[in-house]
Amino acid sequence: MFYDQARIYVKGGDGGSGAVAFRREKYVPEGGPSGGDGGRGGNVILSGDEGLWTLADFRYQRHYKADRGEHGQGKNMHGKGAEDLRVRVPVGTVIKDSETGEILADIVHHGQVAVVARGGRGGRGNARFMSNANKAPTTSEKGEPGEERWLNLELKVLADVGLVGFPNVGKSTLISQVSAARPKIADYHFTTLTPNLGVVELEDGFSFVMADIPGLIEGAHTGAGLGHEFLRHTERTRLLIHVLDISGSEERDPLEDYRVIQRELELHNPELARRPQVIAANKMDIPGAEENLARLKEQLAGEFEIYPLSAATGEGVRALMLRVGQLLADLRVNVPEPVAVAEPRLVQARPEQRFSIERDGDVLVVSGRELDRHVAMTNFETEGGVRRFQNILKAMGVEAALRQAGAIHGSKVRIADLEFDFVD
Repeated sequence: MFYDQARIYVKGGDGGSGAVAFRREKYVPEGGPSGGDGGRGGNVILSGDEGLWTLADFRYQRHYKADRGEHGQGKNMHGKGAEDLRVRVPVGTVIKDSETGEILADIVHHGQVAVVARGGRGGRGNARFMSNANKAPTTSEKGEPGEERWLNLELKVLADVGLVGFPNVGKSTLISQVSAARPKIADYHFTTLTPNLGVVELEDGFSFVMADIPGLIEGAHTGAGLGHEFLRHTERTRLLIHVLDISGSEERDPLEDYRVIQRELELHNPELARRPQVIAANKMDIPGAEENLARLKEQLAGEFEIYPLSAATGEGVRALMLRVGQLLADLRVNVPEPVAVAEPRLVQARPEQRFSIERDGDVLVVSGRELDRHVAMTNFETEGGVRRFQNILKAMGVEAALRQAGAIHGSKVRIADLEFDFVD
């Protein structure tokens, strides 16, 4: 079964916690703090693998969590960082944030990697908090939580040539004639429900990959007939072969078929309609094809090259493949070089708001990514940890902002999962 969409959950490993320890060695009087730092949590990395061609693996496993870093120990021994979790995906996979729809990465090469969930940094041990004012700190940090998110994976088939056209016009028969691909072929609509890939090898050693895109219908750009799933796979191709049933055996007009498919390509992605294209006038072995071919040439000969053929008998197929090979060779040679930017771009950095305060009934809710991280990494079981967190709130201006928001002695304040009384 071919799966070209998946939704997965990824979470980077949490950082290891820092240790609270003191030197207790013989002949070392009043030994100082020696708690080591925690190790970094592992990242979740998606890596392109050309040996995969479907997202089926993600149907059975949807959650991917990297390991956490080791905790720090005494004698200034730092915890070991965790190994990154590498997850293989097919080349051609687009990775999107499920909540925002933002494209995080587009995997188009074998071995290309994308870090989709970063591991948290390790917490600092008490040796890091020693100062002239505090020679024996009992403060340490917990490990930072790793990033977590839901991802949408979309696979867009990578091929040089895409076959497009209405159902049952002979696309599968054509790809079976010119390559080793053996798609299911039958005389009814939507025999092909998944893209089939075949490698076409020409006599001069030139080869290219051809994709048999499942049949499109009118309204495909709106999703009709699985249109979105089918049209997605045309976006990667560099050249399109528009296959027409020139005999009209389905009791449809070939010229109208052409206009409908072109319109669907244009509405899905305007660039697709402008992509290099040749027309394969298929089923020439059926009576009535000659008259329709004459009409087609009269209407479109000036726009596109038209190749009459019969995929069933093989007549005219070789001429089409040779011409496609020539066109692809020209496209590879004439790829434009990236244009150098004449003027330097001006990038303006806008500082992110550190926190915000909202009222939820009688509770003042303080939120902000930086504050959430401090809450997660503070050890509230120690007096030193609580005191340090209070100093952080004061240094960030949270105390003053709470007073301006109406906080008085005894007011309820909530930061992340922590709720406490405001003390003035």
